[in-house]
Amino acid sequence: MIRLLALDLDGTLMGDDLRISAPVKGAVAAAQERGVVVTLATGRMFDVALPFARELNITAPMICYQGGVIQAADAAEPLYRAEMDPVPLREVMALAVERDWHMVLYADDQIFIAEQRYEDDLYTKWLGDDIRQVGDLSSVLDGHVPSKFLIVAYPPEADRIEVEVRDRFADRMEIVRSHELFVEGNPQGVSKGDALRRLAAHLDVPQAEVMAVGDQGNDATMIAWAGVGVVMGDGSPVVQAVADWVAPPLAEDGAAVAIERFILNPRP
Repeated sequence: MIRLLALDLDGTLMGDDLRISAPVKGAVAAAQERGVVVTLATGRMFDVALPFARELNITAPMICYQGGVIQAADAAEPLYRAEMDPVPLREVMALAVERDWHMVLYADDQIFIAEQRYEDDLYTKWLGDDIRQVGDLSSVLDGHVPSKFLIVAYPPEADRIEVEVRDRFADRMEIVRSHELFVEGNPQGVSKGDALRRLAAHLDVPQAEVMAVGDQGNDATMIAWAGVGVVMGDGSPVVQAVADWVAPPLAEDGAAVAIERFILNPRP
């Protein structure tokens, strides 16, 4: 029996239009009516994820910042918050300047960029409306506590960036590919899987009764840890390799199908 359901947001519950379909909303509501605790597990910051949680009537603590924050929708403070080590982060910043990469820094629940390089819609859709432009990103570290960073680029440049950043820094921070445009760095030890483990312990739900659904490499840890790990049909091969079950793709409301299959009408 599933008692805790963790759902990735982008690519799992919604596409680039940021709309959650009626079948998915209905399946989530039906799971909640059965007493299942439903939460979001997203790389988005808490304030940006909050409207989607409210749309789905989610009141349980959410996993945000790829697992760096666990916080309930109505809570003033998080249950858990991780911070980045500024030493390797400054090294990444220096490399980004040297390579002319576009870096986005999250610190103290604010978003900072050195300059805007892409159309307004990209920032608004994926990051939020309140983005602060500063001349030197490293100066932000003098007065703010960093949570994570993104390096934004279109493939295949993003693929090359991921390889280089992973090769140089994977022993001092967590490097994940959260979107085809985003190479992401998080505090060492932070992941959706670790956060889901923490949340399940907080709620006193055993691992076997936890289900996770996602689509990208940043979802792999929670899908591997959960008692039932589900990957979307159009998800990354990395995640498909660790999942227990492959759902239909996003366009076919795969998350709703998975909820039906394992929660509403479970089958052996």
